[in-house]
Amino acid sequence: MQFNFDSTEPLYLQVADQLEEAIFLNSFQEGEQVPSTAEISKQFHINPATVLKGMNILVDSGFLEKKRGLGMFVTTGANDKIRTKRQDEFYADFVSNLVSEAKKLSLPETAIIEMVKRAYEQA
Repeated sequence: MQFNFDSTEPLYLQVADQLEEAIFLNSFQEGEQVPSTAEISKQFHINPATVLKGMNILVDSGFLEKKRGLGMFVTTGANDKIRTKRQDEFYADFVSNLVSEAKKLSLPETAIIEMVKRAYEQA
């Protein structure tokens, strides 16, 4: 995990984003315990309350679960939930904007599909 202490993004959101990314990339498997608030706090010199606030975002999203006296664990289905969330965000942030801009440019649907295919081939 890497944190940008000079960023305008609050540290607790960076904690949540970093842990979510680790879960999505299977660095933490379903049912596996994630590092404790104290471990993350100590390793990255972040206030434990800040780390906990970030972790609680993932608990509220259903990606982590608290097991009293044991710690935080990745929930069953967390990876799929994250994928669905990111697909929804991708649509909202990119696809709908792409279509909106294409309409302004009077580009037909077929032209956009061809552009996407070309981009896939070049990637």
